[in-house]
Amino acid sequence: MKRRADPREELRAPRLLRQPFYCEENVWQLCQEPALVDRKRDVVFVSNAERACPMWSQKAGRGKPIVWDYHVVLLTWDPLEIWDVDCTLGTPLPAITWLEQCFHPSVPAPYLPSFRVVEADLFTRTFASDRSHMRLPDGTFQKPPPPWPRIGASDSPSNLMSFVDVTRPFLGEVLSLAAFAARVSGSRPG
Repeated sequence: MKRRADPREELRAPRLLRQPFYCEENVWQLCQEPALVDRKRDVVFVSNAERACPMWSQKAGRGKPIVWDYHVVLLTWDPLEIWDVDCTLGTPLPAITWLEQCFHPSVPAPYLPSFRVVEADLFTRTFASDRSHMRLPDGTFQKPPPPWPRIGASDSPSNLMSFVDVTRPFLGEVLSLAAFAARVSGSRPG
């Protein structure tokens, strides 16, 4: 006999909204989820100086590694989990499992990921995107935009690339692969 779900459990389960190729907006939406707001949460931007970061276990890779210019996930604490709605391994995952399955330390040094870690509430208050990074020169979208309104006030300039640029100071802290691995293999927020 199949167990019926407790309606209270359904209320607590976060909605995993996903618009492919708009990971920053997917994470912004996830940050609003009532089931997660009582947990310490950090938004993690993954990129590097080359803006060419190989990742494994991604839906867009269709079984092969994909090279992202950047990727964005949510890190929650107690327990340490990564919420990556683009990951083929499911979500959430133990943070260290996600890290070990999605990145290979043997890639050439210029292509190793860096991680900009930003406290989730700060991110949700400050992030703005006009989605211009997804438009072609003729103004059409490279990939369909999300069904929800753009994030940030209509007169706010987009600051997405300031979050993505791991070579310049901005909000949060930028960590190497080794430093991020050390952080997520522990149990204390950094």
